[in-house]
Amino acid sequence: MISREYEHSREAIFEFLLQCAEQLPHKIPFFGVLIGLINLENEDFAKDIVDTTQAKLQDALHNENRDRIRILLRFLSGLMCSKVVVPNSIIETFETLLSSAATILDEETGNPSWQPRADFYVYCILASLPWGGPELFEQVPDEFERVLVGIQSYISIRRHFDDIAFSVFETDEGHSPNKKDFMEDLWERIQILSRSGWKAKSVPKPHLPFEAQLVAGKSHRLSLISCPPPNLTLTSSEILRGQEKHEADLKYPQRLRRLHIFPTNQAENMQPVDRFVVEECILDVLLFFNGCRKECAFYLVSLPVSFRYEYLMAETIFSQLLLLPNPPFRPIYYTLVIIDLCKALPGAFPSVVVGAVHALFDRISNMDMECRTRLILWFSHHLSNFQFIWPWQEWSYVKDLPKWAPQRVFVQEVLEREIRLSYFEKIKQSIEDAAELEELLPPKAGPNFKFLSDESTENTDGHKLSKELVAMVRGKKNVRDIILWVEEHVIPTNGAEFALDVVSQTLLDIGSKSFTHLITVLERYGQIISKLCPNEEMQLLLMDEVSAYWKNSTQMTAIAIDRMMGYRLISNLAIVKWGFSPANVEQFHVSDRPWEILRNAVSKTYNRISDLRKEIQSLKKGLQVAKEVSAKAIKELEEAKSVLEIVEGQPAPAERPGRLRRLQVHADKAKEEEVTTEESLEAKGALLARALEENKELLKLLFKRFVDVLTERLPAVSADGEIPNLRAGYQNVNFASQDLETATMEIDNENGADKNSEPNGQNTKNDYNVGELEQWCLCTLGYLKSFSRQYATEIWSHIAMLDEEVFVGDIHPLIRKAAFSGLCRFTNEGSQL
Repeated sequence: MISREYEHSREAIFEFLLQCAEQLPHKIPFFGVLIGLINLENEDFAKDIVDTTQAKLQDALHNENRDRIRILLRFLSGLMCSKVVVPNSIIETFETLLSSAATILDEETGNPSWQPRADFYVYCILASLPWGGPELFEQVPDEFERVLVGIQSYISIRRHFDDIAFSVFETDEGHSPNKKDFMEDLWERIQILSRSGWKAKSVPKPHLPFEAQLVAGKSHRLSLISCPPPNLTLTSSEILRGQEKHEADLKYPQRLRRLHIFPTNQAENMQPVDRFVVEECILDVLLFFNGCRKECAFYLVSLPVSFRYEYLMAETIFSQLLLLPNPPFRPIYYTLVIIDLCKALPGAFPSVVVGAVHALFDRISNMDMECRTRLILWFSHHLSNFQFIWPWQEWSYVKDLPKWAPQRVFVQEVLEREIRLSYFEKIKQSIEDAAELEELLPPKAGPNFKFLSDESTENTDGHKLSKELVAMVRGKKNVRDIILWVEEHVIPTNGAEFALDVVSQTLLDIGSKSFTHLITVLERYGQIISKLCPNEEMQLLLMDEVSAYWKNSTQMTAIAIDRMMGYRLISNLAIVKWGFSPANVEQFHVSDRPWEILRNAVSKTYNRISDLRKEIQSLKKGLQVAKEVSAKAIKELEEAKSVLEIVEGQPAPAERPGRLRRLQVHADKAKEEEVTTEESLEAKGALLARALEENKELLKLLFKRFVDVLTERLPAVSADGEIPNLRAGYQNVNFASQDLETATMEIDNENGADKNSEPNGQNTKNDYNVGELEQWCLCTLGYLKSFSRQYATEIWSHIAMLDEEVFVGDIHPLIRKAAFSGLCRFTNEGSQL
């Protein structure tokens, strides 16, 4: 049928087949057989398919479309297996990619900063060998051996990539010099496949039953491809070279960092290359069905392999969810896919997910802080889709752990997030079988209004003024009148701080019914708060008031502060200073509350810069169009004016006056549009410059505060220069003798409260026992590391400033290592800067 329709719908058929191959790459062998059978009857059709595929591959190489390059190479391998493509053409394509990769690594003719591109080219070759290797080994063994030798040579000269800064688990394993990176591991898997005779169970071979027929078809040659030349660097600046390397990493990122969750005796027993092939198929489905969750789940459970792979599928999905510094897609996508997989495989996958959660929970103390946060958000959302059912009694023992123990904090944060997605009573009911965990539930959410009226307090000044302010709001008094009332009746008598106390608490109470009420209050009466908070000192007091009012709701505290920053009532610098206030520092290891607010502030600042850059890019394109339109309009007007005719012996415009007026109006409007766009571009440029300066100051302050609090608490380096191992326990953590007094804490009692703690959670003593101090340092260093990875580009661009103004003097090695852990993408020694 396809052959019959070829003459009428050639382009549509090509597009359809190539789209199927690209978006269902795990079925490429079947598409290859289909085209091979058509090739027996219509050689021109198959030749056009081959030529079109080669043209698309060439285009993808020059446009740096990674996924298309990888999949088209696999498709060509599938066509070769069906006798549609000459094997020597595949060898030539591989050798072209290998030659380009080797050139990139050459110091003189290439640019080693772009090793990620070279790695990607070789990875594409290796990734296609499970699909086409058997045919190449059988038909062109000598040429194929030459390719394998070339790959071995490349592996031997490339720089090993140590991605310890991007590991999910923070252990010492990544420091082993013998640990293989992704390319070395893949090459080892291919070598094992080679020794086993190129037999891979995971690759379907539908061409074998048709082999006697397919050999009768004509095999077509591929035109030679060309790779884009290496990006030569003309600078000796280490900063610019680092930015270049980072750009290469962003364009050619490592596709997968394996996360081994299950023990080998529990997961599926499969050959190394089969694991790689199934991982690739899973990642392909996740890639092409992003946004189509049900279709994604359907194809994930129906991969064309002859063995079970539920455990591998769970590990692959979790590896993407926890991928650092960012997952390929939004975490919610993976959450929905896991939910649909549980529904699609009700007898198998839910138990696998349960096993994965237990395995990750057992290792939670070694998990990266960013990954721990993502796991908490995923798990709480996942449970909300299954009626919050979980065998909590298996984790009830965490109640007896210290309040700072990672497992206890994990359970506590999951329960808090569940309440955000449901309500207090529902979550309390869900843990009935583990009643001991009720004390880990946060207080029942609700406002803590300081000026709530009752008989004993309603006569105080604060209560009276609060009532008066409420009456003014309900009476629709305008903002100017309220500000005048505050300035004339409240501040002179009680002071600015008291006025802020009354106004902020009252307005928060008015807006406490819902998120919408809060937004409305801030929009209408934000000017009053702005008038009372002209400096950071008052803004810090304002955040204290917000935190006090919503002390029983972490969510509303974060939302209120975030919205206030959005309305410019609070600066990002003030939020960082408040986040590192003593009361919040004490919570760094026992609650996500201060970290959530800090993350929001830094993220909003960065997003503002990203948005401005996108707007500027759009305006630049618009300005170019406006200039072209304006030039064209002026040219048309001038041409019309230049056409003359003789009227009564005098030259006069030949065009009618009406048309000239229209052309003049059009030219004026086009010029006005050009000027307006140019002015908008200048304004956005000024805003961007200001935002970049703000971001620079924010990073400086953020890292300065990290350095200050960590320097106070980290154990000192030993006299012989040995860096303390915080994970080794009490015996291996040696504290300076002068700090022993401030490094002790009363042992936690059975309900997790410190004997010296006050009802509001603030300790009367700034002291810890050694285990808690160790955990506090690990958590704080972990979050410093997270910020370093997330905003590595900004850190690198300001590296000189940070070294001169923040990381001065004798900085603790652990602080420096965490602060620059994200910079390994910029320099080979990033983690040791």
